[in-house]
Amino acid sequence: MPVGNYFGTSCLSPTDNSTVFLIGGRTWIANTNFYSNTSSVYQFNSKTSQWTTPTINTFNSSFTSRNSIQAVIDNNGKIFIFGGTNYINLIITPIYNAYNDMNTLDITTMTWSTQTQSQSALTYLEYTATLLPNGLIVYIGGRSGLGTDVSLANMAQIQVFDTKLYTWSTKPASGSTIASRENHSAVLTKDGNIIIYGGSTQNRSGYVIYVFSDIAVLNTNSWVWSVPSVSVTSAPPLTQHSAALYKNYMILAFGATSASILYTNNIYILDTQNYTWVATFNIPTTTNPVNQTQTNVNYSTDQATNSFSNLYIGNGIGMGVVILAVVLFVMGFFIYKNRHKQEIIATPGTSKDDHIRETQISTIYTPGISPPAKYELTPTYGVSVPGNNYHSS
Repeated sequence: MPVGNYFGTSCLSPTDNSTVFLIGGRTWIANTNFYSNTSSVYQFNSKTSQWTTPTINTFNSSFTSRNSIQAVIDNNGKIFIFGGTNYINLIITPIYNAYNDMNTLDITTMTWSTQTQSQSALTYLEYTATLLPNGLIVYIGGRSGLGTDVSLANMAQIQVFDTKLYTWSTKPASGSTIASRENHSAVLTKDGNIIIYGGSTQNRSGYVIYVFSDIAVLNTNSWVWSVPSVSVTSAPPLTQHSAALYKNYMILAFGATSASILYTNNIYILDTQNYTWVATFNIPTTTNPVNQTQTNVNYSTDQATNSFSNLYIGNGIGMGVVILAVVLFVMGFFIYKNRHKQEIIATPGTSKDDHIRETQISTIYTPGISPPAKYELTPTYGVSVPGNNYHSS
């Protein structure tokens, strides 16, 4: 595994519930500002804590260095990845393209395939992708184009991909007016609602100009947007963060809290049953097959305020959310190992039990090796996650 990865995406295998696939993203050459594109897919065995590079048949070479993407995986082990961009050495010499192709990886055969879209299909990146039980992938937000040719997706025109027919459609969404955004997060509840949080906007010069702190709910049965009434105490504005759903709790992790891209390593929890920010929730644990106990986990949900300023992040793309390898398992696999019954955990891109838990673009760092100074992180608000020694304090 290279030193670090960001702007990539990850999925948990539904076949063994222990293998995590890390796809795309930018990886660094150690102690340099140059990217290493030695592989577009890595896999992590959570039982042995080992990274490996799988051999993939018929790999699409144009996918090399692809990032700003979101993958989902179905119950048959097929991963779907749409669009994205392939920024190369952005820090030194910007080279990039935007894509509108649909790439799939069948992890049962390790076979890659690419569906080329019509020229009328837009390129998209920095969106959220949510797989519904009926096989439809719902793409919300994000942007089309690069540099000065940037257009945010219309939140009232939802792009949907049918994984059974391999066809696209547009679902007109009514109800509340939701501002266009990118780098937000989304989770799917058991009743078919997609909940989104945060996100940001940028101008045509690539400056992040606003970070959202709102919650919106899309009913995928009626395609109606609504804005729930939420408790006063809340998470700060967040962009480039991650989100996962555990039972009825939407867990937000890390990300940037303002337009100046001030990063945080905190976690915030939303009870989606009554749309209340909470400081504790119960995790079922077991010491034997018969007896089960309840353990309280405490998190802070302090109110945060931010002043918004500008930071150019290069050619129309916002910084990726910072999410350490530990968050893949602290919020996912750790809970899984302590469940009384074995089930899929709220881990990026999974669809067990007919609903998805997702993460916005993943970032993984190798312990003991810091990323380039340009991307060092500053914790702010809430409670810092123990053991994140890669962050400044």
